[in-house]
Amino acid sequence: MAGIWGAAGQVWPAFVLVTGLLLVGVVAEQDGLFAAAGAALARAPGGTRVAFVWSLTLVAAVTAVLNLDTSVVFLTPVLLHLARVRGADETPFLYGTVFMSNAASLFLPGSNLTNLITLHGEHASGAAFLSRMWPAAIVAVVVTIVVLLAAFRRELDLAAAPVDERAPARLGVGIVAVVLSTVLVLTLSAPALPVLAVGVAAVLVDRVHLARIHEIVDARVLAGLFVVAVALGAVGRWWNGPAALLDDLGRVGTALGGAVAAICVNNLPAAVLLTPHAPAHPRALLIGLNLGPNLAVTGSLSAYLWFRVARSLDARPSVRVYSSVGVVLVPLSLGAALGALWLVAPGRL
Repeated sequence: MAGIWGAAGQVWPAFVLVTGLLLVGVVAEQDGLFAAAGAALARAPGGTRVAFVWSLTLVAAVTAVLNLDTSVVFLTPVLLHLARVRGADETPFLYGTVFMSNAASLFLPGSNLTNLITLHGEHASGAAFLSRMWPAAIVAVVVTIVVLLAAFRRELDLAAAPVDERAPARLGVGIVAVVLSTVLVLTLSAPALPVLAVGVAAVLVDRVHLARIHEIVDARVLAGLFVVAVALGAVGRWWNGPAALLDDLGRVGTALGGAVAAICVNNLPAAVLLTPHAPAHPRALLIGLNLGPNLAVTGSLSAYLWFRVARSLDARPSVRVYSSVGVVLVPLSLGAALGALWLVAPGRL
């Protein structure tokens, strides 16, 4: 029983924080912030490649500030619409959303639930987390852009033109909630409850319909993942084998072990299973847990949400295409992120 309570105590702040950030995302979407960003990209000069790179940059920014799950839910429709109105092949934009969401999830604690779960014992502010992880995060983003440009070069060769599309945003509750939640994540070592309060308050003030909240914040999925994470966390506390194995693998082995575990059981439960105590190489483990899911859709909640949203928009996401790109992307991004962190600050791995 002690193992279950210990695992639950490790996990609940991450789930509370992501719920708060998703609620903030709902309000930002209702205020038209994401649609306005997409319309600005649709009007941007340059060819399809330029629009694609700017789109990936937007995904990275939203992921860093509002969590990768928020990013795939709200930006998959935006990027698909962008491709369609410009007359471009939507395939790069479809897969770029999910791959960049995973890649950019190393910036802040709230960018990915695994960040909070893995480093739960450090109680570091978002600013401290960023000061340690920025080399890996930036390199992961850059490598992802380069690999996606190469992987989808034929699709991006097709001619497409900017369109004069307008989508005015309402600068009100949504932007205030985004700024406030970002400040809380950066400054507080335990931002979960304050960010949830911001999300709830923003939803109430902006009068968001309950049906829309339920559509985005799927309580059943979150509850199911919470139960699985707590169960595996209890197993990890009872049987220390997986965590002990990581301690003997070194930095590269830890990152690879995290990536494999994420693909096998999803990165959130994997993070709890592998960290009943502070791991020997916590940031190497984070790199594996966050970037490894780009190899298979089983690796993260974000991939499941992306797949569901894409199908609802009449897109055709493919597990085979996802993994065929990921088999190149993951080794390169993971190795580059590890190398960047080691070069800039060897002691932080």
